[in-house]
Amino acid sequence: MFHQIITYIKWFPKTFHLHGIHSPFVFSFQKKCLKNKSKKDSDQIVRAYREALLQNDQTISVTDFGAGSRVFSSNERKVKDIARYAGASLKRMQSIQRIVQYFKPKNILEIGTSLGMGTIAFASSADAQVISLEGCPETAAIAKKQLHDFHVSNVDIIVGEFSESIKELPKKKYDLIYFDGNHSKEATLQYAQDLVSTITNETIWIFDDIHWSSEMTEAWRMIQEIPEVTATIDSFWLGCVFFRKEQNKEHFYVSI
Repeated sequence: MFHQIITYIKWFPKTFHLHGIHSPFVFSFQKKCLKNKSKKDSDQIVRAYREALLQNDQTISVTDFGAGSRVFSSNERKVKDIARYAGASLKRMQSIQRIVQYFKPKNILEIGTSLGMGTIAFASSADAQVISLEGCPETAAIAKKQLHDFHVSNVDIIVGEFSESIKELPKKKYDLIYFDGNHSKEATLQYAQDLVSTITNETIWIFDDIHWSSEMTEAWRMIQEIPEVTATIDSFWLGCVFFRKEQNKEHFYVSI
């Protein structure tokens, strides 16, 4: 938490006013997507999905392959507590949903299903096909049941350790990849290295909790230096990465 406070104090003065962004692509993305808070019908699905999890009293045993939890001291956890304290916030779910509706990606890869709170946002585009990786069988089971209950049919959840699951993925390009499965520097960089071969000029990478720890901040800095990366957007919690060759290499700091 101390790292996040210090990092936020350093980050905030760097945030651009909307008219301080000189890239037309990034300017449009911020104005029409990140800053567009208009409610849509699909927003109700995201809200209802989260609310259903917050009412779920079931206790499950969580298998954690990542950096661990700052909230829970035991692996025995109630679903509603995971949703409230460890799952994606409603604001983050809505941000993801807006990004999907703006770019309309067809092939989406999510690393870290958890209870499917991000997954439902990715799947809100009927034209998208979502592959979601989850390491914990019990959280994956909750996500599968919940997605089924919400009549979501465009998601395939693969259960297993991420580094192994990534190796077994279909050999294809992804329009959007969401990294939210392991909050460690080494694992995050390894996933990025393994998946850089799947990018196109239009691919978007989104990293969750880029300033969760000093390790994650360092991983984010190193991702910005990947040769194929042209533009990045640091919104403190979410980091967006672009590979557009027509875009000059530049890093933006945006408050959403």
